[in-house]
Amino acid sequence: MGRARMTATGWAAATIAVGIAITGCGNSGKTSAPSSKSGAVVSTPTGPPPDYSALLIQPGDVGGDFTAPEPPVLNSNNTTGVAQLFVNADNSRRIGDTILIVADPATAAAALENTKTNYAKKVTGAWQPVDVGSNGAMISGTTQDNSQAIAVLLFTEGRALVNLEFDSAPNDPIDPEIAIDVGRKQDAAVKNGLHG
Repeated sequence: MGRARMTATGWAAATIAVGIAITGCGNSGKTSAPSSKSGAVVSTPTGPPPDYSALLIQPGDVGGDFTAPEPPVLNSNNTTGVAQLFVNADNSRRIGDTILIVADPATAAAALENTKTNYAKKVTGAWQPVDVGSNGAMISGTTQDNSQAIAVLLFTEGRALVNLEFDSAPNDPIDPEIAIDVGRKQDAAVKNGLHG
């Protein structure tokens, strides 16, 4: 139960942010009417959405006794991207790793700012800049109900928005240097794997 909730929380926060960031972009909901000279509507097959699971770090990159107990979640909630949950042996520490792929770097940066706003409502603490990817920022504290320690590291890399959420017991927060190290490994994986 906790594992599924954690994955959904991180994905939902980032998905909401992307939705807010791209609102107003595009064609304002208008579609072209088919030509009156043609009786057929032509559509271009889109094919399956891309599988970005190769962009994810591996449990060995996280360190300790972390594993990925379930396969990555691909393209959840009509977004393009991937999410992976890592847990330690006794499930006392969880890391949610979410990568959303958007249209361009400007959209990724706007989505990052919206994600920061969403998390600021859920986590005590203040956002601090960190040297990870572009626009790197981290918040550490506890959930509003003080039920767990939480640290969130956000950054962009090109058109990717990366959200790393570290959850643990309220008296056992993640060392910020460890979170930054994991973030840098994830940044390198995105840089090496995301083309275009």
